[in-house]
Amino acid sequence: MIFGEAKKVELVALLASLGFMPDRVTRQDYWYKSPFRNEHTASFKVDRIRNIYYDHGEGKGGNIIDFAARFFRCDAKTAATKIIEQNLPNSFSFHQQQHPTHMAGEKKEPGEGKIIITSSRPLQSASLLSYLEERKIPLYIAQKYCKEVDFSLYGKQQTVIGFENRSGGFELRSPTFKGSSSPKDITFFDNGKQEVSVFEGFFDFLSFAVIRPQAGSGWTNCLVLNSLSFQEKSRSLMEQHHTISLFLDRGTSGRQYTQKALAWNKEFQSEKYIDSSHLYQYRDDLNEWLIAQSKQQEQQRTQRGRGL
Repeated sequence: MIFGEAKKVELVALLASLGFMPDRVTRQDYWYKSPFRNEHTASFKVDRIRNIYYDHGEGKGGNIIDFAARFFRCDAKTAATKIIEQNLPNSFSFHQQQHPTHMAGEKKEPGEGKIIITSSRPLQSASLLSYLEERKIPLYIAQKYCKEVDFSLYGKQQTVIGFENRSGGFELRSPTFKGSSSPKDITFFDNGKQEVSVFEGFFDFLSFAVIRPQAGSGWTNCLVLNSLSFQEKSRSLMEQHHTISLFLDRGTSGRQYTQKALAWNKEFQSEKYIDSSHLYQYRDDLNEWLIAQSKQQEQQRTQRGRGL
């Protein structure tokens, strides 16, 4: 039953709820820049009538459950649950013309399909605090850099963790949501230092603040890209520093961007850019490493408590 209900949800609507909008629409096909990597040309296609996707960049595709399982990094049952919890328009109503599509050039209602921030406040939601605990981020660190944010999308109200960028937009996260509000931009903490530490996402930055507490007291400047697409745009800012420590993800895209930055060292004939991801070389990113380390420490404490 749960899989049948999840498959009725529009993949186009799910992508919008996650902050992904199509680059172009051709009849029933919606073309996106891939949610799984950074790219300049849209190669991720959704067939809205059949409610399936095909990623031309990887030669793989599937239905909405296949997509959610990969995006949220979970099994199919959990993915189906996350889809249903979004309470989004379904493809059945689309085919019955009860939820009409908006093709290119058609008039839309103001704010439709757009994340609209309605309010923000200090973090206090029990579910969000539990989520932070799962990610091993202490509340005092999260409260210093994040807010609890309410937003609306497709008429649905949601409450998430918000991390503000320098243009006033937010990166938005919760156990069931990953997206961002406009305008999209970097977040930069200028502590007047000659070294800058660069992160792909804000949970990696928060993890850095956990393992290097002195970062919060101005030990280094910190740059959170919020998207790898901002790396080259941020090059001039990064190169105002003597040392640029890169803490990017160790997945395919993160490694490519790290290598691209290291190649810029040839212009300086020095090691201005430094790959600092060796700290978490056996994990995908800094937050995943922090979670693994915390669990290992908890197990060791439990064993000592049992006298093992």
